[in-house]
Amino acid sequence: MAKIKKTTGEILFDVFNYVLMLILSFAFIYPFWETLVNSFSSPVGAQRLGLKFYPIGFNLDSYINIFKSKYIFIGYYNTLYRTIIGTVLSVLVTYCGAYVLSKKNLPGRVVILFLITFTMFFSGGLIPSYLNMRRLNLINTRWALILPGLTSAWNLIIARNFIDSLPDSLEEAAIVDGAHPLIIVFRIMLPISMPIIAVLALWNAVGHWNSWFDANIYVRDPKKVVLQLVLRRVLIDDSRDMIGGDVLKASTASTTPETIKAATIIVSIVPIILFYPYLQKYFVKGVMIGAIKG
Repeated sequence: MAKIKKTTGEILFDVFNYVLMLILSFAFIYPFWETLVNSFSSPVGAQRLGLKFYPIGFNLDSYINIFKSKYIFIGYYNTLYRTIIGTVLSVLVTYCGAYVLSKKNLPGRVVILFLITFTMFFSGGLIPSYLNMRRLNLINTRWALILPGLTSAWNLIIARNFIDSLPDSLEEAAIVDGAHPLIIVFRIMLPISMPIIAVLALWNAVGHWNSWFDANIYVRDPKKVVLQLVLRRVLIDDSRDMIGGDVLKASTASTTPETIKAATIIVSIVPIILFYPYLQKYFVKGVMIGAIKG
């Protein structure tokens, strides 16, 4: 097969695209890379100005020192608890709700969809939400970080559209064979819905892992703080704060608050970065199929 020869204009266009993508990639990746380099550098190396492509005065003291703080482990435990429990419950509730909404014969289906979509644009606000959580006796509990975000209108709509795209013949055949509705949902529909399940799991897991604002509002017990809240208090560098001060006081002659902060950032984001590739193969497929059919 003969190759199509590119014109000079097409070659210049390709070169421009490659150069632009390289510049953008560097701009996106370098801040993370510099933080990683500083976390492994000596105090002198971390304070050096200019571009940094490798650790200067390599040492692990920053990581050793931050893991001496009990609040790092407390934050990890609470974040893992929130992420795992919250993601599992969110995916289960969202998928079940989307399955019901995908049924054309659901009474009041249009009204229900309108009310769900309405919440995407209007909400009660922060103060009513806090008062509601207080009346439910959820303040200062881990459930205050899980139950309010158990599902969302956007996730419901995406999951419903995905289920709509599945052939109706699968359910019809199962009904003819006498399958119970729960068997149809969990043993027939769920296994073939793994792309959208992976998308929902990824969105919820990343959301729970990165959240700190709700923990800052609803949680007062230092034993229930999440990792991102620990990170925020470390970055603020307020010595009066019990959590941030406990992590930063680990600074020694071989570390500085800057290297401690850099190491804390890396410790906070690496787990979720390692989790992402396992769901990447499902991600694009699930989003595209869920967004096509309305």
